[in-house]
Amino acid sequence: MNQREQRRRRQINELVDNVAIEEFNAAHGKPQLPPVAIVIAAYKERENIGAVVATMPKSLCGLDTGVIVVIDGEEDGSAKIIRDNGDYAVVAPVNRGQGAALRLGYRVARDYGAKYIVTADADGQTDPNDLEGVLKPLVDDAADFVNGSRRLGKTESRGTIRNIGVVIFAAIISTLTGTQVTDTANPIRAMRADFSGQLTLDEPQFQASELLISAIMSGARYQERPVTMKARSKGSSKKGGNFSYGANYAKVVFRTWIRERASRA
Repeated sequence: MNQREQRRRRQINELVDNVAIEEFNAAHGKPQLPPVAIVIAAYKERENIGAVVATMPKSLCGLDTGVIVVIDGEEDGSAKIIRDNGDYAVVAPVNRGQGAALRLGYRVARDYGAKYIVTADADGQTDPNDLEGVLKPLVDDAADFVNGSRRLGKTESRGTIRNIGVVIFAAIISTLTGTQVTDTANPIRAMRADFSGQLTLDEPQFQASELLISAIMSGARYQERPVTMKARSKGSSKKGGNFSYGANYAKVVFRTWIRERASRA
């Protein structure tokens, strides 16, 4: 993608984000967020989202939390479920991808006063009990970016190809960045809210690898913590088949690494 196309895409994303934030302000009245924002991206997850937000912890490491769910287009009634639970819903008017949704969630967390960001999945595969362990190194000022790792913890997934892919991509990113990484696509991660605004995040999909590589190559203090990946409770994955997922994920990995290497040359 050339620079002109990048600028155009960023302008469109900015417009979509602004529309979503206007709706957020109208619904929530420009709130002051608690210190910890739990950011979740959701797309067609009406079956799962009520149970997911209901189990999110009200505090982590002694700090109050606020749940921000970014609905990535295709509003299916999820916003009402989230808001009826007392949580925050940000509704993007069009579907752009999980990366764009999370990026919008990070922006809301920063702009509305959160100090830390922790992420979780909308499909019920993340264990809320793992969030505190991932956040703690940040609160202790021992890390700038913390990633959950199913390989250090456990996974209930029986998808052999996906599990092999986790190992392969961890080896690739470890080699490219010179930092030991065991799980590159884990949905649980934590960072300071202001740190999320210091990174270049352009990818609409597979943003976990872009965020991870950008954070490490920026010189951030990086840690991993064991987490559990549970089986999806309802619905089906939106990630596509194993081959297409792996190919697209690899493109983002190498595109991000080339970009970050060039920017620091």
